[in-house]
Amino acid sequence: MEKVNVKFHDNDTVTFQHRKILHFVPEMSKSMHERICVPNIPLLTLATQSRHMPWGVQAAMSVLVRGMENFVTVTPAEFLFGYDDTLVTLANIANTLLHINWPAPRIMSLLKGRNGTLPEVHTMYTGHTSMARMGLLDRLNGLDHLPFWSEPPCNSIKASEGSFFPPRDITHEDIVAIYDKDLCRAFPLQYRGLVDKEGISAGYYTPPDTIFAPSADWPDNKCFCQPGESPTAPCELKGLQNISPCHYDAPVFVSFPHFWNADDSLLDAVEGMTPNRDRHETFFKIQPKLGVTMEAKVRIQLNLKVDHAPYIHSTHSFPEIVFPIIWLEEGVDQLTPEIHRWVYIATTAADFIIPSVEYSFIVVGALTLAAVFVRTYKGVVFTAENLERGMEELRCGSHLLVNAAASAAHAASSHLHRERPEHREHREQAYHLLRSTSTATQSSTASTTTSETDACSEPATPGGGEAAEREPMVAYVV
Repeated sequence: MEKVNVKFHDNDTVTFQHRKILHFVPEMSKSMHERICVPNIPLLTLATQSRHMPWGVQAAMSVLVRGMENFVTVTPAEFLFGYDDTLVTLANIANTLLHINWPAPRIMSLLKGRNGTLPEVHTMYTGHTSMARMGLLDRLNGLDHLPFWSEPPCNSIKASEGSFFPPRDITHEDIVAIYDKDLCRAFPLQYRGLVDKEGISAGYYTPPDTIFAPSADWPDNKCFCQPGESPTAPCELKGLQNISPCHYDAPVFVSFPHFWNADDSLLDAVEGMTPNRDRHETFFKIQPKLGVTMEAKVRIQLNLKVDHAPYIHSTHSFPEIVFPIIWLEEGVDQLTPEIHRWVYIATTAADFIIPSVEYSFIVVGALTLAAVFVRTYKGVVFTAENLERGMEELRCGSHLLVNAAASAAHAASSHLHRERPEHREHREQAYHLLRSTSTATQSSTASTTTSETDACSEPATPGGGEAAEREPMVAYVV
């Protein structure tokens, strides 16, 4: 199924139609030309609707349909896509000649109008300005409500067409809805939990238990029943919903296949019903971050409600029953490889890629700053001029150490003359030791003195004496 006649609008919406092409799959089917026996739907519909007509009209109808059978033999292709039926032909002739607006199809068909470009025009929100509305319908055939039902919530179109949904990570809502022509309503789906779909996390949705509940249990379903319906009418049975306004007012009811999750009386009336949750339950798997449908199966069964019509000769022996006609499964098994790859990157892989990229940028940035700092520091500090200046500072420091030793020796010599005799001998020994150290240091550094000593030397003390021994000098400490 694809979208055609696509047109974008300035109000955050897009208009399109669905194009659906049905292909016969031989390996999953029997011959399309094999003859099968199916209910005569036009006859049974006429018999049911005649119950509300005057007795004289019923008698005339009985004469009109005399000789018709309750079942007809057709091929599967005719049953699905159309065959000529006498009553349908008469209804169209009556509409043309008598200008009677009696709803009737051109031919008898179950899937007529569902193959090719479908007539419904959808107007859907794109989510450009608000992701909370992405995928929701704004209009259907130009209307903001369903014309089949007279009041909300039955006539609401607040639903998706099935491809996209508002992302649950944004809305935090557990209920979404889809619209499908066969369902004749906005069909709710309830969030059940997270599942894995080919390595991508997806929310699992199924219909709530109240979807086909009687109005006594769920009042919102009351508007699906026709006015004047009795509390025991089929629309009030668990597991059924009236969709006759969508099918030319024929008494058609929708249920899950094989009356799954329906009232036991419906199963007991028909042989061969084997309801199975795995085979017959509708479900959707929706990616919670993007709202993209990963997998979906819509499974429904169309049933014909047949009322006993004692005055219609052809059907007077037919029992009152909800008769299963056909059940359908429509959906998607998996995304195309290209779409799956982009969804995987945008959701699952991004959870690992984005933090890795962020940390990589942090590490690269830190290393870049460190490299710039080292390069700048080396360019400013370790220049030839700065190295030479540092060497000079070291020379000056060595000179100060030598001069400090000489000054200390001179101070000790001056102090000896002021000491008492009993301490003089001891102080003289210390003085001679300190003096010898200063003299040895001066002798060892004299050979390395250069012409640069003037740069860090102290001015000589005038007056001679011991100050003359502290001549400025520069020495390398080895």
